[in-house]
Amino acid sequence: MRTSLIMPLLLLLIVSPVFGADVVKIAVTGPFSGGSAPMGASMRDGAKLAIAEINASGGIKVGARMMKIEIIERDDEAKNERGALIAQELASMPDLSGVIGSVNTGVVLAGDKHFQEKGITKIITPAAGSASMTQWSKAGVKDLSIFRFAAHDGIQSAMVVEEAINRKYTKVLLLHDSTNYGVSGRDDLLYQIKKQGNKLFVVATEKFNIGDKDMTAQLLRGKNAGAQAVLIWGIGPELAAVANGMAKIGMKAPLIGGWTLSMSNFIDNAGKNGNGTLMPQTFIEEPITLKAKSFIEGYRKAYKVSRIPSPVSAAQGYDAVYIFAAAVKQAQSTNTKNIKEALEDLKEPVKGVIAIWQKPFTKWNPANEDSHEAFRRDQVVMGMVKDGHVVFANEADRKRFIQNATTVKGKK
Repeated sequence: MRTSLIMPLLLLLIVSPVFGADVVKIAVTGPFSGGSAPMGASMRDGAKLAIAEINASGGIKVGARMMKIEIIERDDEAKNERGALIAQELASMPDLSGVIGSVNTGVVLAGDKHFQEKGITKIITPAAGSASMTQWSKAGVKDLSIFRFAAHDGIQSAMVVEEAINRKYTKVLLLHDSTNYGVSGRDDLLYQIKKQGNKLFVVATEKFNIGDKDMTAQLLRGKNAGAQAVLIWGIGPELAAVANGMAKIGMKAPLIGGWTLSMSNFIDNAGKNGNGTLMPQTFIEEPITLKAKSFIEGYRKAYKVSRIPSPVSAAQGYDAVYIFAAAVKQAQSTNTKNIKEALEDLKEPVKGVIAIWQKPFTKWNPANEDSHEAFRRDQVVMGMVKDGHVVFANEADRKRFIQNATTVKGKK
């Protein structure tokens, strides 16, 4: 009799799936301390805001279950070695569904190989230079588990060069930091200057190191050579030292550079010397739509701030979580490989604070990194620093952002 009762129970266990805890484990990594912290912490907090909303609504529907998101946080401190160790640790977790985050290009280059080796799905956001994706196409990788959710340097550098040309400048100083990100940005700017007809003459190319506080020598070489604008690529508070140094030597030329010029550690440390600085942005902290208003108010209330330290980072972290959650729902699985396949072919639009995302990614094509890049040119605008805030540099961009955030567009 005992045998006749036990056998049906064993049969039931074999044919029925065995589930662990009803959670989707997502790791969020980035520099939550140090010079890059405004980016990393804002991204993390934007992601956590999205996770809180999803969990409060019951979670992600997978089959008959509603699964809550469980977050694993890791601070890489913008250190390459630490980023590599964190990637090794996370890649060894058997029940990890995916990773969202990273800022510094060096950290990504040191760590993402571990995720790729184990097939762990990762969405890079809010940043990292071009090499974070081109490394895979150069290596001829056929099946990639790494995606990027940021305005890549090709878009940004094109906009920076266009802005300088449109403002009728002809002579520029090219200034960059010595990190992987800064060097990659320098190369992208030089490429775009050539691509756009060599209408800008680079009077000098100068660099600075992380931690430098005085760039007088580099700036004087540009000023004495007649530079009308400074095209700059960097990631930390050194950007403010450049703006303040320009004011000190009376260099009346605008800073035009990467999106990191919108960070609080530039705006606050540069003060009035930062006014007029121009940079590409994927999000402006203005309540131009109901979704944007809700996001801004929710972030400020949750983290008790009057201004988001890095609005771009926060918004990208927020939208990246919703896109990842949509892939989990479509895959009907917490398996990282299934989620990766869903990300490459999302069926339903995802309503984010930046845009309504319609098929942001496609199947990986090593000949075209854009297949795993979410952003296109029309989802990026030019922002301008004005009295401690980043505002839209022109009204047309404001209208385009409203349209992107409220209208479902066809497949890109």
